[in-house]
This record gives sequence, C-alpha cells and structure tokens, in this order.
Amino acid sequence: MGHPGVRGVLFSPQITNERHPLWWRKPSKRRDAPSSPPRHYDPKVSSPLVLVMAAGEGTRMRSLLPKMLHPVCGRPMVAWPILAAREGVGAEWVVAIVSPERDLVSGLPDKVRIVTQPESDGTGGAVRAALPLIRDAEAVLVLSGDHPLLSAETIAGLLAAHREAGAAATVMTAVLDDPGSYGRVVRDESGDLARIVEAKTAGDATPEELAIREVNAGTYAFAAAPLADALERIGNDNAQGEYYLGDVLPLMRDAGLRVAVHPAPDSTVMLGINTRAELALAEAEARRRILEAHMLAGVTVVDPASTWIDAGVRIAADTRIEPGTSLRGRTEVGAGCVVGPLTTLIDTTLGDEITVPHSYLVECEVDDGCNVGPFAYLRPDAALEAGAKAGAFVEVKNSRIGEGAKVPHLAYVGDAEIGAGSNLGAGTITANYDGFRKHRTVIGENARIGVDTMLIAPVEVGDDAYTGAGAVIQDDVPEGALAVSENAQRNIDGYAERKATEMQEEKSS
Repeated sequence: MGHPGVRGVLFSPQITNERHPLWWRKPSKRRDAPSSPPRHYDPKVSSPLVLVMAAGEGTRMRSLLPKMLHPVCGRPMVAWPILAAREGVGAEWVVAIVSPERDLVSGLPDKVRIVTQPESDGTGGAVRAALPLIRDAEAVLVLSGDHPLLSAETIAGLLAAHREAGAAATVMTAVLDDPGSYGRVVRDESGDLARIVEAKTAGDATPEELAIREVNAGTYAFAAAPLADALERIGNDNAQGEYYLGDVLPLMRDAGLRVAVHPAPDSTVMLGINTRAELALAEAEARRRILEAHMLAGVTVVDPASTWIDAGVRIAADTRIEPGTSLRGRTEVGAGCVVGPLTTLIDTTLGDEITVPHSYLVECEVDDGCNVGPFAYLRPDAALEAGAKAGAFVEVKNSRIGEGAKVPHLAYVGDAEIGAGSNLGAGTITANYDGFRKHRTVIGENARIGVDTMLIAPVEVGDDAYTGAGAVIQDDVPEGALAVSENAQRNIDGYAERKATEMQEEKSS
C-alpha cells in the first residue's frame, strides 16, 4: 500500500477455537439454523472501506489479555464488528486499526488488513493512520472494535441512509433514557447534525443541551475525500491532547457539506466494553440474540436462561437443547437430537437423532443414531459411528467405536479401534500407555469383551472373539476364540477374626 503502517494478513475463515485439531474439517451437510443469513447490500454498489478502531488500551479490564481479544460468546470481541460489516455491506477486506503494543492477530477473522496507530492519540489519530487507504476509497465506515452488538442490519442501514442522503458524513445516534456523559446531538432546523456537545464535565453543555436524549453512538459513514481533507486539518488542542474523530464534522459543515443523522434501531449499539461488568452485559445480550435465532430456525431451547451457545455453533431443526447445556466453539448438531441436560460440547460434531444427557464431549464426532451418556466423557479424536453407544461413566479418547458397537458403562477406551457390532462389558480397560509410548488396541467385529477385561496394548482381538470375565489380555486373540486368564481362587479361613484381633491390639497399644 506504500505505507509502513499498513499490512495484510490472511487467516482461516472461521475464527473460534483455531488451536483445536478439528478446525479444518469440512462442514456437515445439515446446516439449518442459523447458517446463511441473507446479504444486506447491493452487489452492484462497490463496498465501502471499513475501519475498525481496535487500538484502545483497555486498562479498566484489568487483564493481561488485550481487551479486544476477550471473548463474547466464544468469539473475540474485535471479530464481532468485523464479521458484521462483512455480512452487512459486503466488505471483502476490513481494516483493523491496532496499537503496536498489542498483538490481536489471534482474534482476527480472514482477510483483515492491519493498520498500526503509532501512538495513542485519540479516535481521530486512529483514523488518520489509515489515510493512505482512505484516499483510495469512495466511502468509509468507521466502527469501534469494542462494540460487539453492532449488527449487520444496523451497519447496512447506516450505509444505505448515508448514500441516500448524499452527505459528506452520517452519524449514527441513539436515544437513551439516561444519556449520562455521552455527547449530545444537536440538530439544525433541517434535522441534520449541527454539532455534538460533550457532557463529560460540568459546564460542557447547557441545561437545555443536557436535556437532549439523542447521543452520538460513535459509528460513522463518510465520503472518503471530505474525510481525508478534514482529518489533515483537525487539531489536538484539548485537555487530553488527542485528536477526536468527531472534530471532522464541524469542518465539513463549515465547508458547506452536509452532515446527516441516522438513528439506530435500538440502544444496544451504544454498549461499548471497557470493564468486565460491561463485558457481561454485552455477552448476555449477544447470547439472547443467538438463542433467539436458533429458536426461530426450529430449535427447541427448553430454558434459555440456563443455556449457553457460542456464536460459531450450528444446530439443525427439531433438535432439543435441555437446561444447563453449553455448546461451544465450532460445535455442529444435526436434526432431531436431544442434548442435555447438563451437557457440554466443545468443537464437536453430532449427526442426527442423537441423545447426549449429562456428558462432556471435546473435539469428537458422533454419527447418526448414537447414544452418549449419561456421565460420558468423549475426549479429542473420539469417533462413534452410526448407532454406537458410549454409556454411563464411559471415557473414550482417540478411538473409533464402530457402527452399532456398544460400550455401555464403566469403561475406558483409549487409542483403540472397536469393530462394528462389538460389545465391551462393564469395567473394560484398554491399557494403552507403557510409561513411555501409547499403543493401540484393535477389536474386531461382533466381539464380546467380558466384564473387567484388561487389554494390554498393543493387542488385537479377532472378529467374533470372546474374553472371559476378569481376563487380562496380553496376547492377540484369534477370530472366534475365547480368551481367559486363570487365577486360582484360594480361601483363607478365619481371616476376618484374626484381622479384628490385630486391629484391637493396635488400638490398645
């Protein structure tokens, strides 16, 4: 771009939980809710340059994590306005204006160009850092990276109003019952913006101005050329010594240009995040919207107040989400499932007609018609083929349970392949670790593993084979064979009496 502060970065198109190994898997074919919302722009009109201001220090968050990377419903805060702009106005590339002191790369979606604001010198300084890009644009949208509730529809509405007005600038506003210290919007006789009156300290505004409930929402649409000209002329003669983006507006009016006003559809656009308390408020509203979208698309959420669903989750119609359930990351749930109560799914793919009560699943795949739980733990790279079962108090890790195979209860299956139709009795353990390396257990089709069987990997059990109760299997079991391990039983008469006497003597000594 010919400017040292501007660089391009390209990431995976999905931005939640990219560290997990399943991020690359192609989406399931069952994507009903809410998957492909309509675009809110006319593709015949060139998309604007979108600038997202993300260089704030965030000191009030009291966190080592940069403010913009704090998650809101599983998605980094800064990604919300970026993705909303991409959906709302078709901006293929979005520009994030960042501080050189904070690395936000891990929280940015794909096709985000980074512009560095060399010093913390205000919102005007942030936008000035992108001047080389502004000069090449026709229209510019300026958004705040800490406003995650700014929706695609709201951004699209602002741009449409700006284009219809033919204005040099259009300021989004909101009407608040208690405007507090927000800048008041004073309109002229035509309804356009006359000025923004600050209300942060006593004497900034008159009583009449303080009575105004319409405030500046901090979101703008500009014609690029007037913006570039005004940015070069704003000053920093104020108590903070900063350049304010709002100062370009009177310069535009003085040049005879129009500054229009666009009221936001609701006041949530004002909810910027500066503290953990504000983060909780924003997350609660984002969660409400996510749940509502799923319910309108045919998903039953029994108790929204006790259900948590991340922004990247997809759920097909006629699935029922029971209370106390958390669906996180890139989880995908098919049709006709019952998930919960008290179930957590993280980056997990479920097929259709699956039940998962009281269980914890991480980075695993469960095919159609399976039953999981209650109290099951499916760890990364566990896979259940169609009709399989991982029942009560079963743990599965890095293993494939074949079609129709059953691990009904009280078992650990690690680093194993279980063939179709096989059954593992209660207490079955695959001993997969020798203290240095992991080894695999392979069980063929239609095998019957007796209760309390210990399989010492590496070992294979053939098709249709059996193991006896309590067997310790260290060698391969041929197809159709029964494997037992003999331990002769020996009864010691009078043991209980002698033990009781010993204990009594110990207490007396």
